[in-house]
Amino acid sequence: MTTAPFALARFRQADAVRIGLVAGDRIRALTDDELGGGLNAFLADPDWDRLEALIDGPGEWHPVSEVTLTAPVEPRQVLQTGANYRQHVIELVAAGLTQNTDRTPEEARAFAADMMDERARSGEPYFFIGLTACVVGDDVPLVLPAYSEVHDWELELAVVIGREAFRVSREDALDHVAGYTMVNDITTRDLVFRKDMKEIGTDWYRAKNAPGFLPTGPLLVPARFVDPADTAVRLELNGQVMQDANTSDLLFDVPALISAASQTHPLLPGDLLLTGSPAGNGQHWKRFLRDGDVMTGTIGALGTQVVRCVGEGAS
Repeated sequence: MTTAPFALARFRQADAVRIGLVAGDRIRALTDDELGGGLNAFLADPDWDRLEALIDGPGEWHPVSEVTLTAPVEPRQVLQTGANYRQHVIELVAAGLTQNTDRTPEEARAFAADMMDERARSGEPYFFIGLTACVVGDDVPLVLPAYSEVHDWELELAVVIGREAFRVSREDALDHVAGYTMVNDITTRDLVFRKDMKEIGTDWYRAKNAPGFLPTGPLLVPARFVDPADTAVRLELNGQVMQDANTSDLLFDVPALISAASQTHPLLPGDLLLTGSPAGNGQHWKRFLRDGDVMTGTIGALGTQVVRCVGEGAS
């Protein structure tokens, strides 16, 4: 199930959702005593060594294939990062420059690259807020709202906050990371910009917060097993590779994101901080999500996320 030695997951059992320890292709439920007061309480001061010791101890293990995994987190806040992959933004900016100026494509890309390097040196990350109600597992089909035909994918590495972070420095930021998971940040492209009053700008509420628009998981992997500065990000649509990148291309790395986000409001245990999506969205391919599509996402040791799309009203 995962290349990490172990991870946490949440799985459905009758009418309840249990927290489980995953090791290889096995999972076993954790008791409140073993976890220590619930998921977010554990993440506030995670003792991963104690959980790892349970792998060879007593307990009733089941094949992961025999349980239904759901979102592995219970965040109180979701922060999302925009325009944070260098090559992705260069391509977007360069495309606009070649359409509106006399620059050649090579000149436009060089100009855009200089812009992005200056932004990384002296700029700040761009954040917006998602609704926690949109966080679901890949056990929930992604219903594509009928009000648009341009729903898009954005696979992202997501930070799971551990100890509360408030006005922390970049140097101390990683001390506040409990682990990582993956999120597919679904976006309705024709709702991103307001048409009735362009001066208002972006409308992330309508564009990104339909039910189920944040498929998350299936695993919460301890931070020690993930290198956020060098992790592969790959998304396939119906078996065809659409996104294939590495977090080494982030304009603002994870410490910079945590530090910047924490300057405004505390990041709480269990919160999600999405790091941005690389090139290869549907907008790039001019191909958006349809009824029957299957998205398969993999990020490093975070397992495999399979999201099935269903058109609203489809049987």
